[in-house]
Amino acid sequence: MLHTLYARLSLALVGLFLVTGLVYTLITNSMTERYLQEITQHFNRDLAQRIVADRQLVIDGEMNDKALKSTFSAYMDINPSIEIYLLDKSGRILAFSADPGKVKRQHVDLTPIKAFLRGEGFLLLGDDPRSHERRKAFSATPVPAGDMPAGYLYVVLRGEEYDSAEQAVQESYVLNLSASAVAISLGFGLLTGLLLFHWLTRRLQRLSSVMSDFQQNDFTRHEQFIRKPTQADEVDRLGATFDEMAARIIEQWGQLKEQDQLRRELVAQVSHDLRTPLAVLHGYLETLNMQETDLSPERQQEYLAIALRQSDRLKQMVEDLFELAQLEARETRPVCEPMAIAELVQDVMQKFQLPAQQAQVSLEWQPPETQLFVQADFALTERVLNNLISNALDHIQTGGKIRLQITQETSQVMVTASDDGKGIPEDDLPHIFEPFYRSKTSSGGSGHAGLGLAIARRMVEAQGGRIMVENNPSGGAKFAFTLPLVQL
Repeated sequence: MLHTLYARLSLALVGLFLVTGLVYTLITNSMTERYLQEITQHFNRDLAQRIVADRQLVIDGEMNDKALKSTFSAYMDINPSIEIYLLDKSGRILAFSADPGKVKRQHVDLTPIKAFLRGEGFLLLGDDPRSHERRKAFSATPVPAGDMPAGYLYVVLRGEEYDSAEQAVQESYVLNLSASAVAISLGFGLLTGLLLFHWLTRRLQRLSSVMSDFQQNDFTRHEQFIRKPTQADEVDRLGATFDEMAARIIEQWGQLKEQDQLRRELVAQVSHDLRTPLAVLHGYLETLNMQETDLSPERQQEYLAIALRQSDRLKQMVEDLFELAQLEARETRPVCEPMAIAELVQDVMQKFQLPAQQAQVSLEWQPPETQLFVQADFALTERVLNNLISNALDHIQTGGKIRLQITQETSQVMVTASDDGKGIPEDDLPHIFEPFYRSKTSSGGSGHAGLGLAIARRMVEAQGGRIMVENNPSGGAKFAFTLPLVQL
């Protein structure tokens, strides 16, 4: 139960109310006590002086002991809350109105008495002769009157009788009623606070439930956090962020599953594509090894040529796989710099002139009207052009044409390679750039593993461009990729 936010907030609120009530009680008692003492001293400031004057304690400059005893008795009967003490000029107690056994001090500090006589301060507390620790409000006057007083009349305004009466009042119905009122007020405030906490934390509880359901559903299904359109506090922003995060996790989880499936298919396809040339290579080498004496030199050369072609095919496949793995892991980082794209296209076309003539295919291209510079990696861009032209040569018929074109599109340059071959089936277009994907209409005799276009896409994207494919309305396929334009 204490693991929930509401329980912890409730516990903190209860503790806060208890501490607040305790501090309030202590401060109230302290301030009330000081207030009562100050009021008592203020209204009885001249009490000691009036006692001396009214009871004629001083006659001809001398203390009247008989009048002093009579004064003690009379004033204790009239006002039992006061205690009267006669002090000498050093503060020693000479006489008092209290019971002898209850007076614990022999001396009283004269510092507050002298300050009182000088009229200093709003509240001055003096020693309580009945206690070694307590200090109380008092009234004092010098006796007998004169320039050199022999002592002081010291009147404790709230004596032991007052303390007993105060304690009795504190235990009375009125004080208990006040304490009950404070307890009821604190209880009402606590209940109100708990209800407010419940109201404030219910959306957090709802969000916590949504998160828990998302986890229990194996992060594949998410119920959107319900938010009121009029609210936009921290809880709503947290819920909106969680909704976005959950949607992203579901999307990435789906991508991971898809990639895992592709990985399985990739492993199966690699195994199949490597097995064929490896089996052919092994078969011809084994034949040469076993029938070397029975084969003519011409047949041996033929077998060696076939084995060499299969070996080259295996080498190319392994290199393509390694290159694709580096691109997927982003270990191959392009070094982009401004370059003239038309010059690179022309150089690549020159390299493919001889293979195109042997395949009886013509290469054509339309140079741009102005020199265009792109921010790209020279080697990667050349490899992309090689893959596109090589792919076109593999799928075009004898007598066909391959056309290259460079155009400017706002802040990018587009390089297009199109042919007039059979084109690509519509079902194959969305998958044409996937590793090891080959058209269902492909004969498979080209010797390629279907990695060229996948490598080309990774290289273009690494340079900040994009690659696309579509079928020409007049027939054939058209590949195009873009690169960032350099504004000179």
